[in-house]
Amino acid sequence: MKKYSYVPEGYNAVSPSLAFKGAEKAIEWYKKIFNAEEKMRFDNPDKTIAHAELAIGDSVVMLTEENPQYNKSPKTANGNSIILCIYVPDVDATVKKALDNKAKLLIDVKDQFYGDRSGRIEDPFGYTWIVSTHVKDVSDQEMRRAMKEMSEQH
Repeated sequence: MKKYSYVPEGYNAVSPSLAFKGAEKAIEWYKKIFNAEEKMRFDNPDKTIAHAELAIGDSVVMLTEENPQYNKSPKTANGNSIILCIYVPDVDATVKKALDNKAKLLIDVKDQFYGDRSGRIEDPFGYTWIVSTHVKDVSDQEMRRAMKEMSEQH
């Protein structure tokens, strides 16, 4: 008898499942900005997306067209309560490309005390992304010291 992992091959233990008003456009945007690859798609009878999966780096993002019975997009819900974090090879280039393609800049890209260079954007569909490139390793002790210094300044 074959033994199965509790996580299917090609997936991580946690994968976001996002609802969109215009899932087709979202797929194209994520392909363009984050080099996403479409792994799977199931359409509803009305040709909207019932379920799709995108590979972004080593992760899977699941998405669907919003459905009033089950889920709402951030645009319909008038807000978003999650933040997605993504590591990319060049944060500056990725954020610029996103801004050139209707994303909003929420926090400028800058070097962070924890070793990442990162910025925050809102994509055209209402989701917030922290876009980062890891630029140096920082010990826990260094991070704690930097956090303490930051909190003392405020």
